[in-house]
Amino acid sequence: MLSRHQPLVVVRLAAVAAGMIGLAAACTEPPAPSADAARWTARTPDGQPDLQGTWVNFDSTPFEADTAAPFAEGPGVGPPSHWMDHDSPMGPQRRSMVVDPPDGRVPVMKWAEDKRDYDLAHLSDAPQHETPWVRCITRGVPGGMFPAGYNNGYQIVQIPGYVVIVYEMIHDTRVIPLDGHPHVGGAIRLWNGDPRGHWEGNTLIVESTNFNDKGSIATSAATGRIRGIPHSDELHVVERFTRISADTINYSVTITDPKVYTQSWTVALPLNRDDTYQFYEYTCHEGNYAMANALSYGRKRDAEAAAAKPSSK
Repeated sequence: MLSRHQPLVVVRLAAVAAGMIGLAAACTEPPAPSADAARWTARTPDGQPDLQGTWVNFDSTPFEADTAAPFAEGPGVGPPSHWMDHDSPMGPQRRSMVVDPPDGRVPVMKWAEDKRDYDLAHLSDAPQHETPWVRCITRGVPGGMFPAGYNNGYQIVQIPGYVVIVYEMIHDTRVIPLDGHPHVGGAIRLWNGDPRGHWEGNTLIVESTNFNDKGSIATSAATGRIRGIPHSDELHVVERFTRISADTINYSVTITDPKVYTQSWTVALPLNRDDTYQFYEYTCHEGNYAMANALSYGRKRDAEAAAAKPSSK
């Protein structure tokens, strides 16, 4: 599923950027910048605070408070252990990545948990019951920024008027315009939403709207019970990137979806610079045996059930 690949280079920026418009105000107030962030003075040639580089978010912190350590898998489940071998910096151990509500728990509605459980029990029925990650579509926004067991690399590139984030996993690329135009019309719905960015001091704030209702808020097993929780077309995501030193970006995201959660909630984690990190191409469909095996089993099961039915003749 993986093959060695040089760090990704962003291409076709002009063509992609031409179709992107706008900026809207963030829905929550940004956290007060730390003293370290206030001292960060590096700038790109066009004056943006410099976020560029290769970053990783390997982190053993549980996604929610009072949960088992992440990446716990049953026998024979999950990727081979060597996929998780790395010498990259790790985020410091914390109680949970969820920092708001204060109890560190995601305030998810029961119907959404029931939908997750139903999908899990019907994986062999149809591909729509799997997460978009397993289907090789996307890890989503903000799910693509949540740590998984492997492929936790990100490349940030800045050009005048845009910030671009390249994800190692599924090689997603987000082009975030900073030009101040509004979001696209409400009839346009996207897997990863419609991002708009602006700077508040040294903090890049990215607001994403216009999501479809087909995705999951989180797709990695490291997110525990939140994996597979659906998001609705009312999902609203506000991300904050604050570089506090040469080697650290503080990342936080506030998630609002009134159809799925009883209140907004926030995740915070560090991105650690790793100039020696080797990106790998995530050739997802070429090795996606999980989907083929699950669906072929389902069709075998259906055929056997049909054959076992008494003949009507």
